[in-house]
Amino acid sequence: MQRRPALIALAIAAAFAVSGGLTSCRRTSKPGATALAPGATVLAIGDSITYGTGAPDGASYPAELARLTGWQVVNAGVPGETAAQVLARLPALLAEHQPALVILGAGGNDFLRRLPEADVEASLRRAIGLARDAGSQVVLVGVPRPTVAARLGAALEDHSLYERLASEGGIPLHGGGWARVLGDASLRSDDIHANAAGYRAFAEGLAARLREAGLWR
Repeated sequence: MQRRPALIALAIAAAFAVSGGLTSCRRTSKPGATALAPGATVLAIGDSITYGTGAPDGASYPAELARLTGWQVVNAGVPGETAAQVLARLPALLAEHQPALVILGAGGNDFLRRLPEADVEASLRRAIGLARDAGSQVVLVGVPRPTVAARLGAALEDHSLYERLASEGGIPLHGGGWARVLGDASLRSDDIHANAAGYRAFAEGLAARLREAGLWR
């Protein structure tokens, strides 16, 4: 008879653990990425380095990524566009293609034109929100900004706003990909564009990041 209160106390404690402790874990956990099936539609949106300027037709990074993954990768790169212009095109592209994944890389032209960096960040943040609201997963691509040190031979580095946005949004960032390619003269067609080998190298690095993030198996 004396063991009965102890058993009741244990039962109460167990019930509390289930209703409180496990529920607390569920509240703090973040959903993982969903791997894309072969043939899935992916939207790669950006400017000239998405378009493939500096390489022959069919050698852009979206084309190379399609060959690597088996996805249908839509190349929505437009040379010369700023982040705000990329944002302006995004809603129609989302409605047309209904992509499972959006690969967003913009800002390079803003940096070259010395446009306000806060505007770049705001445009990319809005683009991330629009893509997610449309049901797409998002990967952000870091873009290096020109610096005096880089012109003197120092290694290129992504602008810090990309890491900040990825962390804020809880989305994967492919950082350093363009910095590595554009920092290697053998992979460039000019100072700001890759050649065919460079776009292939970028696509391979991006594919590895997508696998790491759980988006590609």
